[in-house]
Amino acid sequence: MDTKKLRQKILDLAIRGKLVPQDPNDEPASVLLERIQAEKEQLIKNGKIKRSKKSASSDTYPYENVPFEIPENWVWTTIGEVFNLQAGRFVEASQIYSDSTTIHPYPCFGGNGLRGYVSDYNREGIFPIIGRQGALCGNINLASSKFYATEHAIVVETFCNMNCYWSSYVLKFLNLNQYATATAQPGLSVKTVNEVCIPIPPLSEQARIVNAIGDWFAIIDKIEQEQVDLTCAIKQTKSKILDIAIHGKLVPQDPNDEPAIELLRRINPSFKPCDNAHYKNLPKSWDVIHLGDICQLADGEVISITELPYLDVKSLRNQTYTTKGSGKFIKAGTTLILVDGENSGEVFHATVDGYQGSTMKILNINSNINQMYVLNFIKLYQKALRENKVGSAIPHLNKKMFRELMIPIPPIAEQNRIVKEVDRYNVVIDSIIAEL
Repeated sequence: MDTKKLRQKILDLAIRGKLVPQDPNDEPASVLLERIQAEKEQLIKNGKIKRSKKSASSDTYPYENVPFEIPENWVWTTIGEVFNLQAGRFVEASQIYSDSTTIHPYPCFGGNGLRGYVSDYNREGIFPIIGRQGALCGNINLASSKFYATEHAIVVETFCNMNCYWSSYVLKFLNLNQYATATAQPGLSVKTVNEVCIPIPPLSEQARIVNAIGDWFAIIDKIEQEQVDLTCAIKQTKSKILDIAIHGKLVPQDPNDEPAIELLRRINPSFKPCDNAHYKNLPKSWDVIHLGDICQLADGEVISITELPYLDVKSLRNQTYTTKGSGKFIKAGTTLILVDGENSGEVFHATVDGYQGSTMKILNINSNINQMYVLNFIKLYQKALRENKVGSAIPHLNKKMFRELMIPIPPIAEQNRIVKEVDRYNVVIDSIIAEL
């Protein structure tokens, strides 16, 4: 379920007057608008606020060619007619702190939303805030109590008890970012925002709409949390399936299978079974070996013959490549493992010929062992490998830990059955995730 689209649809219904029923006893929005204009005129006369600048066409635009129909007791107007927009004041970046403290307790809002916390405030109350500068200009936040608005934040003042929560919702719906200047540093003009067309319902209906949106959003919040919980549970299920698989409990054993010890002796004639308490209850036909005995990290052959794709983490994830004229050559189909960086232990498969990335190693798995069985084992231990990286400036894969991991080895026929069964489970699980 796309809950983001669901939230937008609820806002869409609310702003069009279709989320809650109208009450014919409500004071019409036209009367509310008259009272707002009277209050604003008095504040202008008293020098408390300034009159909004208008374009030549702004007197007629709100009432002609409106975007959609609204209920009879609603009214179309402009943002500048119903609100007063006031930019905040500059504050030094050095005075903004990432965490709230007793010395810096006040939220500080800028062009992209909450910037941090400061020691002073320039607003008190409940106000929608429009970001006016930056990549996210046009974003809407709702600030309450004492806070600081910078010069890149527009504080939206309401009148005649206009519902601040309703005001925040309708401003979000209007997607003000579409009116931003198309420059390297996008920005919103207060004059432009003032002339944006806006539908206004009666005060009583504003409150009913806010309550209805709150109820719907609470349900969506619960759905989203359940999705997060379910996704987490599903990921744990994948790990549990792998754990069951390497303990010999995913598929039945076949007494006709060649025991794993024969396989391992073909790999190394001097092989002796390892003693590992973690796997003491393995089936009799299984054995345990160090991962490093069947899996080596290597580099490609250094060549300089032609321009080829450079196979680093970014290109392998996105399948978009830059090229190099020389490097450590690897063939398409090669298995690579990330050995430098936060996600050390992540495995990739090269889909094209290319040059090995500097943070990668070739993962050579003994041809007598089912490669996917080994990769499933590595995937099960990927979190442990990430959490046990070595190095400070740039964390590296703990190669000693990697080599010394004890991997249970079933007969080759059972390896094949396990891989097939794990793939079957993963297809089902991935289809469930896709439907969330």
